Amino acid sequence: MILVAIGANLPGSDGVAPLETCRRAAAMLDRLPGLRLKALSRWYATTPIPASDQPDYVNGVALLVAEPGVTVDPAALLALLQGIEAAFGRARGEANAARTLDLDIVAMGDVVRTAPDPILPHPRAHERAFVLAPLLDVAPGWVHPGLGVAVEVLLAGLPPQGVRVGG
Repeated sequence: MILVAIGANLPGSDGVAPLETCRRAAAMLDRLPGLRLKALSRWYATTPIPASDQPDYVNGVALLVAEPGVTVDPAALLALLQGIEAAFGRARGEANAARTLDLDIVAMGDVVRTAPDPILPHPRAHERAFVLAPLLDVAPGWVHPGLGVAVEVLLAGLPPQGVRVGG
């Protein structure tokens, strides 16, 4: 099971609203070689973290599965996701900047790795309600492979972070 966080808060390079960009990106995930989109969360409107004057984000999580006999290399998957981001006009700049599309690998099965990129599971996913709430939609009972804690417990332990259903 591969969990990919999807987010955007700026119109795409073609002027498409962030929600539509996220929907289109999710459809592209289903066309990645050797992978299939098994589940897609509801879309959430979320306040930027850290707080800023940028627009709210649209966030969701996709659950991907590898086709039988396919082994997925984390670095290769990251490169494919960055290619999708670029196709939607993502420009890499400062951390936590507004963006047309953000695709992050949250986890790949029980893989734990500290280097090279991508670090797995995502090093801040367990601190972010905008990741955990949609993750709960697609993988209830998921246990963080590094912490050994279920998504429900992680989410319940977070302070309010301005996450609400509806992108």
